Amino acid sequence: MARARNRIAGIISLFGELLITAGLVLGLFVVYSLWWTNVLADRAADKDGAQVRNQWADQGPGALDTKDGIGFLHVPAMKNGEVLVKRGTGTDVLNHGVAGYYTEPIKSALPQDKQGNFTLAAHRDGHGAKFHNIHKLKTGDPIVFETKDTWYVYKVYKTLPETTKYNVDVLQPVPKESGKTKPGRYITLTTCTPMYTSDYRYIVWGELVRTEKVDRDRTPPAELR
Repeated sequence: MARARNRIAGIISLFGELLITAGLVLGLFVVYSLWWTNVLADRAADKDGAQVRNQWADQGPGALDTKDGIGFLHVPAMKNGEVLVKRGTGTDVLNHGVAGYYTEPIKSALPQDKQGNFTLAAHRDGHGAKFHNIHKLKTGDPIVFETKDTWYVYKVYKTLPETTKYNVDVLQPVPKESGKTKPGRYITLTTCTPMYTSDYRYIVWGELVRTEKVDRDRTPPAELR
């Protein structure tokens, strides 16, 4: 009888140790996913961003696009600093702490285009989490995109806190779901929601209100001062 009790106690003890070990492994995975991937992504983004700015300094007036990034997104309400924007929205792009513009299923316009929708995606958690605070954006908040030669100043006019991940209409050149019915110069920010999941998408729409030429000192527009 005593031997049987000892065996049961041993099994329970072993099971407890396994649970503790599993908990530690899970905890380490969470730390890796939500902290260390941010560290690595921010390092990569800082390096790539510096390279883009160096290229701008070395080149004369020219095209918007470069092989390393097309410019920098500034969203004061998200308190995330400047965000380098590259081509594409796959994990091979976004996991490096940047935002990406869509090439599919609906091709994004670029800011210098006379009309269209500049559509962007970034992670909300981990890998830099550049759109982590997207929920803090409100109507009237500025979204500024910086290129080598021009500041593009947008204002938020509509948010969609939750929609299916399959809703590609939010990326249309005229985002009718936002209330717009005519061609214009729009920007759309997209990311996963709720936090720490990828079940749905959070959408923010803005509209271009003006552009400013970049001066010699790269003085930012009033919205960023």
